[in-house]
Amino acid sequence: MFDPFYPFDWLATQIVTQILGLSISSHLGSSLHFFLYDVPKVLTLLIVISFIVGTFQSFLEPERVRSLLEGKRTFAGNILAATVGIVTPFCSCSAVPLFIGFLEAGVPLGVTFSYLMAAPMVNEVAVILLWGLFGLKVTLIYIGFGVGLAIASGYIIGLLKLEKWVEPFIWELQKSRQAISIEGEDNLETVALSWGQRFEQGRFQSSEIVRSVWLYVVIGIAIGAGIHGYVPTDFITQYAGANNPFAVPIAVMLGVPLYANIAGVMPITEALVNKGMPMGTVLAFTMAVTALSLPEMVILKKVLRPQLLAVFIGLMTVGIISIGYIFNAIINS
Repeated sequence: MFDPFYPFDWLATQIVTQILGLSISSHLGSSLHFFLYDVPKVLTLLIVISFIVGTFQSFLEPERVRSLLEGKRTFAGNILAATVGIVTPFCSCSAVPLFIGFLEAGVPLGVTFSYLMAAPMVNEVAVILLWGLFGLKVTLIYIGFGVGLAIASGYIIGLLKLEKWVEPFIWELQKSRQAISIEGEDNLETVALSWGQRFEQGRFQSSEIVRSVWLYVVIGIAIGAGIHGYVPTDFITQYAGANNPFAVPIAVMLGVPLYANIAGVMPITEALVNKGMPMGTVLAFTMAVTALSLPEMVILKKVLRPQLLAVFIGLMTVGIISIGYIFNAIINS
């Protein structure tokens, strides 16, 4: 089977064995090979795929997304919002302001939550690295579970009618926006971009993503290399293996504060899988890192009352833990 990353593997092997004179099976040799192979592999994936995603994203500006979701209701709206979240890979730093903008535009609360959950959880960095490290099958399962969780959770929030737990100033902004729209001053203007401009946007996004995350990638791979070469397999399987019934919720709790380092977390998860941690546990860990981040909760607290924030966190936590157990059961069956 053709391996596009074989040159990186070959070069890493030559450096470790021929230049440094180490055995690949030794602790140090294994760690160095992991590091020298994964750094160019992951950065190449980031550069190429983020360019493609950035070019495609030029068709879906935030204002157009808001216009698309405006007025959508019930289950169909949740599906549309979560689907749009897949193809608009905004991180939570931009997803939360968009969440506020959607509410101002009159997008129902449950539909808005479906977008908020899907956009950062199925974001481009997580998907790119999952694909490169674990393959297409795991990536598609991750996307499917993530989008399904966003649809179901948003739909439940919509059924519960929790608008009373949104800070009042949001609804005041909505009324102001509607008044402006009635006066005809809120028309959505779009300017057609040439393919050259779209490619330039893709190049810019690719360079920005790599510039902002490359250090996290290198640090994460270094930590993963240490785990790969030095942490005993028995240690991982004892505390986070299939025989520990609490491994999934523990992994979720550990993932929450790591959002800022998502690009660096993926290589660590690769090393943990190689050491015997079940894929479902790693999947739950990854979802917690992307969807239950502390920075996102801090921002949301400014627009959501504690009761609604607690419902959001509770639904996501239960859903992610359930997905981890289900995925482990599927793999082990």
